[in-house]
Amino acid sequence: MKKWTIRVTLTFAVLLMIAYALFQLSKSRTYQLFGELTNRVDTNEKVVALTLDDGPTEKTDEVLKVLKEADVKATFFVTGAELKQHPEEGKKIAQAGHELGNHSYSHTRMVLKSPSFIKDEIEKTDQLIRDTGYQKEILFRPPNGKKLVFLPYYLSQHNRKTIMWDIEPDSYEDIGSNSDKIVQHVKENVKSGSIILLHVMYKNREESLKSIKGVVESLREQGYTFRTVSELLTEKK
Repeated sequence: MKKWTIRVTLTFAVLLMIAYALFQLSKSRTYQLFGELTNRVDTNEKVVALTLDDGPTEKTDEVLKVLKEADVKATFFVTGAELKQHPEEGKKIAQAGHELGNHSYSHTRMVLKSPSFIKDEIEKTDQLIRDTGYQKEILFRPPNGKKLVFLPYYLSQHNRKTIMWDIEPDSYEDIGSNSDKIVQHVKENVKSGSIILLHVMYKNREESLKSIKGVVESLREQGYTFRTVSELLTEKK
């Protein structure tokens, strides 16, 4: 009985360690099992990318106005469901010269999902992005940054890039609730090749939207210039 108890305990401990390791892998911003993942571009040039997640929504016009005033081209990672609901807003993003990336159809964590589910989520959204008139390469960003086996494998088999980020100020409640704190966080953490993530498409994200002007101005004062993610990737050493 004692040996049996020890074996069960050891097995349970091993399973816990495996589960923990898989959990850490699923949320890693710097590593995945297959294909190319980028959270920051290794470059000596003072260039960064501004990325905006989710949407499009009824706030698209406001977001585009802020970007135009700041004279910045951003990369929008859009969801297929919202793009289907707001097709004209998606077209406005493309027509304004911004980059459109795929953020899945339903914004469901794509960890314990079947290959067919992952394929459907990505391909439906790709088509909706093409329907906006956008013709360039479509990058992919996992919902909530989560991925494990089937998603990276699918992307690698289709020569698709996985784009993460290294700066996400509005994910911290005490920072995201104040635009000045968002600006300060970006200013303190930015590096050459940084990919900055903001969520600006919803009414409860007004502070994130307000921060864009300050982020752009403060980084330009430090000598940084802005690129879309695809442009930033060409700056690799």
